[in-house]
Amino acid sequence: MRLLAIETSTEACSVAVMAGGEVCERFEVAPRRHAELVLPWAEALLAEAGLRRRDLDAIAVCRGPGAFTGVRLGISIAQGIALALDLPLVPVSTLAVLALGGARAGRADAPRASGADALAGSLVLASIDARMGEVYAGAFTRDGDGLRALDREVVAAPDAVQLPPGGPWYGVGTGFAAAEGALAGRLADRLVSIDATALPRAADLARLAALVLDQGGGMAPERVEPAYLRDNVALTLAEQVAARERRG
Repeated sequence: MRLLAIETSTEACSVAVMAGGEVCERFEVAPRRHAELVLPWAEALLAEAGLRRRDLDAIAVCRGPGAFTGVRLGISIAQGIALALDLPLVPVSTLAVLALGGARAGRADAPRASGADALAGSLVLASIDARMGEVYAGAFTRDGDGLRALDREVVAAPDAVQLPPGGPWYGVGTGFAAAEGALAGRLADRLVSIDATALPRAADLARLAALVLDQGGGMAPERVEPAYLRDNVALTLAEQVAARERRG
């Protein structure tokens, strides 16, 4: 399996190449530099892996949720590459990508986690700061080498986010630092650990996309749509102020 993965949904920018089960990645927190970095990084990583663009089997991209501009940019770039190379495009939830990183970290930390059992690291609540007093959130469990969503992904105020039964849970993502840590505070008794600095990475995107492809997944590039979760993703300044005032 040889694929190129692009993740630009948050303030971080990352690109990864998977070849023969090995993944190499470039990652940097680089707000407003995503468009500048993605293509040069892709070319450099392909060269490091000894691949040409025509050697690729697929392109993977985070479909959101996340920053509107970043999600749209990542999908546009990935669609352009996939169309040019006549390759399938594999869209993956940004929250699932974030959760996979959290699950892997949780498994590594499980022996040191107080009260952790055989499930440690397998239940993850991934959350991204959605601004305007809201967070994006999704609950996942490990499913073999991948993940399975336990409920639909939501955008909501921190006090409206619900955890499914069970545990222990690991919390990952900037949503736990949003609104002065409201989500982290409310769910503290259900979470064995929280990493509020975690950001989605293209290496984890590549791992999830490879599983999709192994199961016969992948889409025509032109069919891929972003998952913003919000009905209105381009609020005017006045609308944003009004929304904040309604929330107090």
